[in-house]
Amino acid sequence: MAAGRPAAVLAGGVIALAVLVLLSLGLGAQPLSPAAVLHAVVHPHGTDEAERIVNGLRLPRTLVGLVAGSALGMAGAVMQGVTRNPLADPGLLGVNAGASLAVIVAITLFGVTSPAGYVWFALAGAAVAAALVYLVGTTGAGGATPVKLALAGAALTAGLTSVVTLVLLSHSDVFQQFRFWQVGSLTGRGLSAVGLAAPFAAVGAALALVGARSLNILGLGDDVARGLGQNVRLARGVCALAVVLLAGAATSIAGPIVFVGLVAAHAARRAAGADYRWIVVLSAVVGPALLIAADVVGRFVAPPGELEAGIVVAIIGAPVMIALVRRPRLQVAA
Repeated sequence: MAAGRPAAVLAGGVIALAVLVLLSLGLGAQPLSPAAVLHAVVHPHGTDEAERIVNGLRLPRTLVGLVAGSALGMAGAVMQGVTRNPLADPGLLGVNAGASLAVIVAITLFGVTSPAGYVWFALAGAAVAAALVYLVGTTGAGGATPVKLALAGAALTAGLTSVVTLVLLSHSDVFQQFRFWQVGSLTGRGLSAVGLAAPFAAVGAALALVGARSLNILGLGDDVARGLGQNVRLARGVCALAVVLLAGAATSIAGPIVFVGLVAAHAARRAAGADYRWIVVLSAVVGPALLIAADVVGRFVAPPGELEAGIVVAIIGAPVMIALVRRPRLQVAA
């Protein structure tokens, strides 16, 4: 596919994302004009009401949407490329479940109560879950096939979710703290949490971009990739580390939001074809656009309250996944 079409889509996506960021900063219980939003951003230490609303409430949640959405979009694209499974997503292959259990441990055993404190635990949980999925998926004949990895991820997600539920039922005080994070939201996260998670997401994004070319070669099959001089184990390791950093950072600040990676990667693939160098980049734009749009919609669908972004994304993502499963040409490589 010529580079012109995905480049044009990327430019359009960046413009759409900028518009959504402006809407996120301006819309809410008290709508603000674009001029008032820009004035508040330029004067971050102002004291009038508009500046307090933008810089104190809406700017942090918008930055969470940008960081988490971009990280989840790229993680979904990389996971689909590594596993050759078009339904792969951090929320469907155990990574988010591992991060959730680690956050439960942080709250229960160490008394961590702030999203900023969840970052380290979420990253560790995501790493352990990814390692377990890969370990289970590599056992038996044939090594780590996409089907085995998908089944291992589903099994691990079910098991870890059961453990999380058991802990929550046994500790009502933990449930009260965990439920606001677990539903998947952009609210209540300060700039400190974003500042802790952003460097991990940035390193993960860099690794994903480096590994994108390898994903094109891995898509031809391991034997062909080795014949072309590709170090398959190293390529998969780089991509796996990218997924852990991206998904762990996103989950630590936004909660275990599912379907963002799935939807973003498929939308990017429709524009970029099979070239993962473009798919990864486009997913980094589609992901935050989807998450911020879901957050903005959630502010108005359940007045006088709000519907969390994770719920809105799930409402959008579930039909997309069903449609993908029903597509005749959708095949998961064995």
